[in-house]
Amino acid sequence: MKKVLILTYYWPPSGGAGVQRWLKFVKYLRSFGYEPVVYTALNGEYPVLDDSFFKDIPEGITVIKQPIWEPYQLYKKVIGQKKDQRVVSGFLQEDGKKSLGHRLSLWLRGNVFIPDARRFWIRPSIKYLNQWLKENKVDLIVSTGPPHSMHMIGLGLKKKTGTPWLADFRDPWVNIDFAGDLSMSNWAKNQNIKLEKLVLQNADQVVVVSELMAEEFRSKTKRPVEVITNGYDPDDFEIPDNLLRHDHFFSIVHTGSLNDRRNHPELWESISRLRNDIPEFKELCRIRLIGKNDISVRRSIELNGLEDCTEWVDYMPHATIISEQKSASVLLLSINNYGAEENGFFSPKATLTGKLFEYLAAQRPILMIGPEDGQAADVLSSNPIHRIVGFGQTESMYQALKSMFEQRKTLHSIVADERFSRKTLTGKMVKLFEKLG
Repeated sequence: MKKVLILTYYWPPSGGAGVQRWLKFVKYLRSFGYEPVVYTALNGEYPVLDDSFFKDIPEGITVIKQPIWEPYQLYKKVIGQKKDQRVVSGFLQEDGKKSLGHRLSLWLRGNVFIPDARRFWIRPSIKYLNQWLKENKVDLIVSTGPPHSMHMIGLGLKKKTGTPWLADFRDPWVNIDFAGDLSMSNWAKNQNIKLEKLVLQNADQVVVVSELMAEEFRSKTKRPVEVITNGYDPDDFEIPDNLLRHDHFFSIVHTGSLNDRRNHPELWESISRLRNDIPEFKELCRIRLIGKNDISVRRSIELNGLEDCTEWVDYMPHATIISEQKSASVLLLSINNYGAEENGFFSPKATLTGKLFEYLAAQRPILMIGPEDGQAADVLSSNPIHRIVGFGQTESMYQALKSMFEQRKTLHSIVADERFSRKTLTGKMVKLFEKLG
């Protein structure tokens, strides 16, 4: 059986979206003739923890953990956060305005910690793994980012060992959607461009999660760039009926974090208007937000008088979240509104999150707020039970919600698309492995 060394920062007990892509690949790799070896952080600063993911780690695989130093204790001091509090991802702020400390921390992130806060782990990891590889042969190295420091480790090992190397991008690098929030200097921007170029031009294979990301990266390298989307694991959706909610409410459910860029005013305004216009909607509508929420979301809820129909659930294990998704009347998919492509942001149209595919596997109607000509819209448009509303389209939002409410008893999703199952996607990844020898 061939061996593949996988460099990933996110690994159980990490929760959240970042851990799932390669955890699920690792789960199925043995079925395709590859033995995974995982290199990860011993003491990573993860935004959330979720022990339920341990069940997906195949028995007996090698997981190498090495200590990592991250500047988050300094970051917590700057923003006034307690030492034992977890750093919230996605520039989400749960209370108040961004302080001087928050603004300083963003500047440091953009201009000092290049490519990211895990940069101090690059050299120690290369040194350790270079020695480890002398005694432990592998056929292939995979790096997955963000954090893109993992790709710099992959680059260092490629130069030292010559082992075939696949770089997997779950998100863009230079054109990641929050780049505009980092107040980067021209020097910092150029450093990221330089590092990204080194990775793209030295990796033997580049993998991305959407066609628009592939289009961007193909303009920057002659190396092969392939698309393998995120997906869903059918095992996760084998939920007994008694664990599902069977109530009469019209529940609008969002799972995961809602930062200020995913907080679209047209949604809350439309819900408020429908509550005023349709008495039955007011009686039955429930908003269920599961995960971290920016203060702007809470303020929008209050501004539109929706406190009495909103439920806030700070955190749930992934297995429980699946039950919530399958129990929803409508699943809310909110895309970050960071700006148009012509303004230098590529990601909103290219966004294809793992959440989208899990929503599809839940077989419930999806309400997406985001680019109507984007990648996520392309996936959803094939099924008329889903609704796609562009940024700022208040009247379209009102009509979409109204029709979903009126048709709530007749909307039934098609069976989840097998193309996006994690095992199928692992097979696609292995075909790329085989090309690299």
